[in-house]
Amino acid sequence: MAAALVLLATTLLGLAPVAAAASSAPTAPAGSASTPDTSAPTGSPSAASAAPSGPAAGLPKVLRVGTEGVYPPFSYHAGGQLTGFDVEYMKALGRALGIQVQFVEVPWDSMFAALTSGRIDLVANEVTKNPKREALYDLSSPYVDTTGVVVVAQDNSTIRSLKDIRGKRAGQNLTSNWADVARANGAQIIGVDSMDKAIQNLRQGSVDVVVNDKLAVRNFMASQTDPGVKIVAETSDRSESVLAARKGSGYLPALNRGIAELKSDGTTTRLYDKYFTAKEKPVTDWQLIKDNAWPMAWAAITVSIPLTLISFALGLLIALGVAVARLSTNPALFAPARFFISLMRGIPVLVLLLLIYFGLPQFGWKLAPFTAAVIGFTLNVSGYAAETIRSAISSVPRGQWEAARTIGMGYRSTLGRIVLPQAARTAVPPLSNILIDLLKSTSLASSILVVELLRQAQIAAAPTFKFFTLYGLAAIYYWLICVVLSFVQHRVERRVSRFVA
Repeated sequence: MAAALVLLATTLLGLAPVAAAASSAPTAPAGSASTPDTSAPTGSPSAASAAPSGPAAGLPKVLRVGTEGVYPPFSYHAGGQLTGFDVEYMKALGRALGIQVQFVEVPWDSMFAALTSGRIDLVANEVTKNPKREALYDLSSPYVDTTGVVVVAQDNSTIRSLKDIRGKRAGQNLTSNWADVARANGAQIIGVDSMDKAIQNLRQGSVDVVVNDKLAVRNFMASQTDPGVKIVAETSDRSESVLAARKGSGYLPALNRGIAELKSDGTTTRLYDKYFTAKEKPVTDWQLIKDNAWPMAWAAITVSIPLTLISFALGLLIALGVAVARLSTNPALFAPARFFISLMRGIPVLVLLLLIYFGLPQFGWKLAPFTAAVIGFTLNVSGYAAETIRSAISSVPRGQWEAARTIGMGYRSTLGRIVLPQAARTAVPPLSNILIDLLKSTSLASSILVVELLRQAQIAAAPTFKFFTLYGLAAIYYWLICVVLSFVQHRVERRVSRFVA
């Protein structure tokens, strides 16, 4: 059985390059605000030099830029491509500075961890300038500014200004500047992943208020036929958007020169008008499904399923060795095995993924997102599967071992030819449950930049805020895969039953 598992693992490892080719899901473009706005590109036009023929001094030839990809109108997906104000702005800045810009989609809560660990070189995601960030990062000169707004449900009549949010539940991203504004005004902060999740919680009544960027909120309202929320006040705080790099990066002189050039030649104003003054037609549910059914299925086929199978196969190999060591009477074997099982079962898989992907680079070990996910899920599976295999082996009557010894069989041959075939019948159902649970857990891989099935649904839902439609489609895909796995489980159970009299 061990040899078969080795063969299976070797075969499945060949799928890793295919899994790395998962593409971003297309979705309809989000609308943007159509009414006049006091927010504007910052600074007055100033003289700037012509675009250099080569990379600007102090900048790498390929600049890795971190952005959310789910924050319209600054960074989102439309027509299968990453777009938005910040995305187009960085492309224009790259051309002005003679460098290539490579976008890396990162959840906002992981953005600065990715920057610090060297996963990205720059953050372009409407980063607000504040003293705390100035102390930790290199911040460019501002390229656009705006104000904050207080947003409540359509039927809310108790909150009319910022001072009315004291004691109220505010849905805020914990690392955003607007969370600090809400907190300073006495609100109880309820953490959410992104603005789209905050608005959704507000519409559902889970929070009372949202304080966020005026441009982003009005973009949402313009894209909805029935937003279900309203703006009741503006904040006095102005948000200056800057680019953030690691402290001491040496990027600022070139970046600031490029920002000044884009203001001077009208690029900043042109992009501002494109994304913050035009109103797009809301997209229908059917069109969303039509546009995203295949990209989401492709993400499942090329990422979620291979990630599940590779991690499960490798986890079983480790689990088998750990289970055998756990059954040993030698303290040098069973003590480390017991500690390993306790450790892997005790650490949440999300924490394990974050430690591997964002923590290890601090010691000089950088892994690709898919590789880091495989390692994290493999270790997690091995801890649970080891106990399942151990209990299955223990369920085989001791007399089987003794009978094998009487006919001259050694430990390895007894384990492989007598005990494991019988233990397999007991182990298949719980191991199948571990496999199915692993499939669903792969949705956590998006936290370390793996674009899997759920992440594709999030990308599609962000510009439209139609969460039920796209998350429902993702749920159907997960269910269908689980149905197939359950069918395979039934067939395997029937097959291993032939080893039992």
